[in-house]
Amino acid sequence: MSGSFRALHSDVRARYRSGFGTLLQRSQALRCPGSRQWNSDTNAGAARPLEGVRVLDLTRVLAGPFATMILGDLGAEVIKVERPGGGDDTRTWGPPFVASESVYFLSVNRNKKSIAVDLKQPRGAELVQQLAGVCDVLVENFLPGKLGQMSLGYAELSRLNPRLIYCSVSGYGQTGPRAQTPGYDSIASAVSGMMHVTGPEDGEPVRPGVAMTDLATGLYAHGAIMAALLQRHKTGRGVHIDCNLLSSQVSCLSHIAANYLNAGKEAKRWGTAHESIVPYQVKHNGLIQEMEHPTAGRIAVPGPAVRFSSFSLSGPTPPPLIGQHTVQVLRDTLSYSDDVIKELLESRAVAQNEVS
Repeated sequence: MSGSFRALHSDVRARYRSGFGTLLQRSQALRCPGSRQWNSDTNAGAARPLEGVRVLDLTRVLAGPFATMILGDLGAEVIKVERPGGGDDTRTWGPPFVASESVYFLSVNRNKKSIAVDLKQPRGAELVQQLAGVCDVLVENFLPGKLGQMSLGYAELSRLNPRLIYCSVSGYGQTGPRAQTPGYDSIASAVSGMMHVTGPEDGEPVRPGVAMTDLATGLYAHGAIMAALLQRHKTGRGVHIDCNLLSSQVSCLSHIAANYLNAGKEAKRWGTAHESIVPYQVKHNGLIQEMEHPTAGRIAVPGPAVRFSSFSLSGPTPPPLIGQHTVQVLRDTLSYSDDVIKELLESRAVAQNEVS
């Protein structure tokens, strides 16, 4: 490494050591040379790209909720289906908690409505069928085949709604020898080879500090859904998207995988160095979003990583309580009468949060 490269490398490492918290506390916008200042108030009332698109979210934990949160950021109406009582697994993950709310859950569930439905009850599964009939997109991360047993698989719902874009997020894909194996970020990271190339040059493999495999899968799912919406505009028909942790992470190995496939060169750990290029630094602008949560109060989470000149990403809605919008969705989306809603609540096929 040349002297100038070493100097830049040392500077980058020093900046990293200054801490993520310092970067988040900056109130002024960061600008790249030659770029114009972005104004967060620009086009604050303008329509967002996905306004009018309705998403049925049957996902839990991180990869799926991250994808649907991005869709919500872009204007889609996201209806998150949760099991009564417990809800999304990450609602109990902590510390830290804000009041009784898990910060983990709060970080990836803004701009969504929550409806509490018991899928084990026939009435609950029927309700989700009806919602799928009036939604544009369905995202799920059940084990392959599980929803089909409840008549909620792509084969069943696409007959009900041929325009439905059905995105399945799994560990290893819808078919194959490991299709029925639950997917976990750390395992997929190890199996894919990501951990093999992460860590100090003379040390052991290290899991990345954040769940990069889950997050990459969420980004792939979001991009695939956007492409499917564009395709549906041309064809008038929906599609089934198969998105999984292992394939997403292997794809993200990019030149590391290409080195082995084309030159037979096995990757190694380089610590904070890079075998081909100089480390680079990315600056962000206006990333933090604040909102009022019904139980946690004022919260702040990292916002969308991209921005648009045509609309502003201001005014997000806070992550919902379990079943916060059950009655609202049944009444406004499915046009259920008050008597039917009362019957469903009394039978415990659905639940409404009392705080709402």
